[in-house]
Amino acid sequence: MGAPRLWAIVGATGTGKTALSLDLAEALTRDGPGAEIVNADAMQLYRGMDIGTAKLPVAERRGIPHHLFDVLDVTEDAAVAAYQAHARAAIEGIFARGRDAVLVGGSGLYVSSVLYDFRFPPRNEALRRELEAELERDGPGTLLARLRAADPATASRVDPGNGRRIVRALEVVLQGADTHGAALPESPDLWHGRTVVRGVHVDRAELVDRLDRRVEGMWAAGIVDEAARLRELGLESGTTAPRAIGYAQALAQLDGRLTASEAIEQTQALTRRYARRQVSWFKRYRELAWMQPGAAASELLSG
Repeated sequence: MGAPRLWAIVGATGTGKTALSLDLAEALTRDGPGAEIVNADAMQLYRGMDIGTAKLPVAERRGIPHHLFDVLDVTEDAAVAAYQAHARAAIEGIFARGRDAVLVGGSGLYVSSVLYDFRFPPRNEALRRELEAELERDGPGTLLARLRAADPATASRVDPGNGRRIVRALEVVLQGADTHGAALPESPDLWHGRTVVRGVHVDRAELVDRLDRRVEGMWAAGIVDEAARLRELGLESGTTAPRAIGYAQALAQLDGRLTASEAIEQTQALTRRYARRQVSWFKRYRELAWMQPGAAASELLSG
């Protein structure tokens, strides 16, 4: 039968990746070595962030083991380098049990960090604190100018308003290391030889309708109340979780800065924009074969 396989189910948010991953894992369990699922959605790492991330309840996981869901408090930082180490350890554990691993999610950098031989630049906590203090004092413009002088190529790829990304790029370049610019290498090598990548494709018009209805469903399901509970747990003191699409808008609604309809409309617009970025990211995967939502397990297996 050979070495266990690493499967990846990727694509834009709202395309049905979760259902396909379950169908695939069931098929592998029924007809093959068995399978376990590993999360590659950055926001589903967080405990309590359920409605806004469309996290699958434990009772609906069909008895299939799931890994790296609900592993962070909302006050903790979701760092892709740390995620890479934990995800690969989980996958190696699955392989050791003789099963295939199914990586599922739409966070492009997180998926890439697992699938490909993707090494992260060094960290320097003291230097980063200095740069963060400068960011707080002077704003991102000054730091971006320093980055342009030191590494113009990386500076051209960084969002000028993303102070956190600018700080990270400077932290790396000031140590004399090469930045990766949060970009996938041009011709990356696979981390695991037996890797199969499936992307879920939905036509744009249908996807927009799906996403808009999904956001409306989040509000109907109680995301505002969920955000209020998470606020009590320190949501706004974190660096990653409070920026999650939907939660930032729910908090603004709680504070009276947005009406419910404004919060929904803003979340819908941001979700559509995020979905476009996801599709653009995954299109670069040369190993990827696109599937329709609800594809049969046999189609997933044969590609």
